[in-house]
Amino acid sequence: MSAAIFLADGFEDSEGLITIDMFRRARVQIDTISMNADLTVHTSHNITLMADRTYKDTDLDAYDILILPGGKRGTKNLEACASLKDALIKHFKEGRWTCAICAAPSIFGHLGILQGKKYTCFPEFDGDYGGLYQNELAVKDGNVITARGMGATVEFARMILAEIIDPDMMRKLEYGMQYEHTFRTLKKPE
Repeated sequence: MSAAIFLADGFEDSEGLITIDMFRRARVQIDTISMNADLTVHTSHNITLMADRTYKDTDLDAYDILILPGGKRGTKNLEACASLKDALIKHFKEGRWTCAICAAPSIFGHLGILQGKKYTCFPEFDGDYGGLYQNELAVKDGNVITARGMGATVEFARMILAEIIDPDMMRKLEYGMQYEHTFRTLKKPE
């Protein structure tokens, strides 16, 4: 399995970086894709980073999972890319994992991807998308996974990974992060 996470100027730092961190801890390939002409991307809190590749040099059909981090400005910049929107629709229709957090699920809503789906997003970005908004940290409905915001990032990435990695790797990931969504005492995996 391989994933692409799209980093546009203004993306929410934690929503992008925590997701990337968790995928790499789980040994799942995740490429960071700059939506700019070069590899440099500026986060919503003015951190400058270098992506793995640029959008213009990326074959999106090569990925099993497409991920959009939020952030108000980052989401606006992602939605300005017509070819990315086309790729998201194609990916979704092919039954492949299509994931977004915070403001970014609004892009899915505008594209009709949330029609008839349970979903969540940052409350101010909920609209008349033809689906059923859930007041949950993260929601999976079919091949679509959405999450509410920065505080839901760990659960968002965990929910995606739970679909693609084996339970032993998930337990190791959760132990290594000292995270357990059921809040039970963590024991080191065998």
